[in-house]
Amino acid sequence: MLDTSLLSLWPLIVCGGFGVGFLVGMTGVGAGSLMTPFLIAHVGVQPALAVGTDLLFASITKASAVAPHHNFGNVDWRIVRWLAAGSVPGSIAMLGLIEWLEPDLATMAHVIKTALVVALVLSSLAILVYPFITRARAIPEGATQSIRPFPTLMLGLLLGSIVTLTSVGAGAIGVVVLTLLYPALRPRYLIGTDIVHAVPLTLVSGLGHLGMGNTNFTLLGLLLAGSLPGIAIGSRLTGRLPDKALRFALAGILLFAAYQLFAKM
Repeated sequence: MLDTSLLSLWPLIVCGGFGVGFLVGMTGVGAGSLMTPFLIAHVGVQPALAVGTDLLFASITKASAVAPHHNFGNVDWRIVRWLAAGSVPGSIAMLGLIEWLEPDLATMAHVIKTALVVALVLSSLAILVYPFITRARAIPEGATQSIRPFPTLMLGLLLGSIVTLTSVGAGAIGVVVLTLLYPALRPRYLIGTDIVHAVPLTLVSGLGHLGMGNTNFTLLGLLLAGSLPGIAIGSRLTGRLPDKALRFALAGILLFAAYQLFAKM
């Protein structure tokens, strides 16, 4: 949907896109955790439209990272396949459920906001506990990791449902659960695998929302105009700031976003 009425808000949207892109580039946390709450709480976009637009936004931005991660050998394609085998059907099932229930705008908005608040709180907690999980693993470098098909499939199914409804969860929550499932997998493989898996998931769910009319291409273009430079600059600062401070700051931002959404319910 091309809606030129949002053009009057282009400074806010582009600057917000830049800020979110900067944080994503610097921390690697999924764009949905930050972008969707921003669109709902500050731009005033309807929740369903915010989720649908953000999913396509995430698929485009994450797709640009696939080739670098693959070339650097940061992707375990076995895990990606099992995750996608669960997440893509899970996404399609959630889209089908939304289409079948045909909720009115008010009901849909309330469901999405409630699910978003829960997902944001879980994401902030996941960011805080991740260092403790990795520190407790004590797995030697070079250790092999066998695939756990059923738990990975179930994780994909859960992520597919959550991401399709809220656009949140593929990043922080996905990486933490993958760490528990695959303790011998080094952090760069966890991050690369999670990012690559998010591409088909966000693309399928984004196209599904597009088919239901939950996408605004004007909004998408403005977000990309701000976020792509933000991601490029943020990625260059990775590692230059204390990791602990970044994690506490990001967790605080997610909790504040959850509070803002809760206050508007």
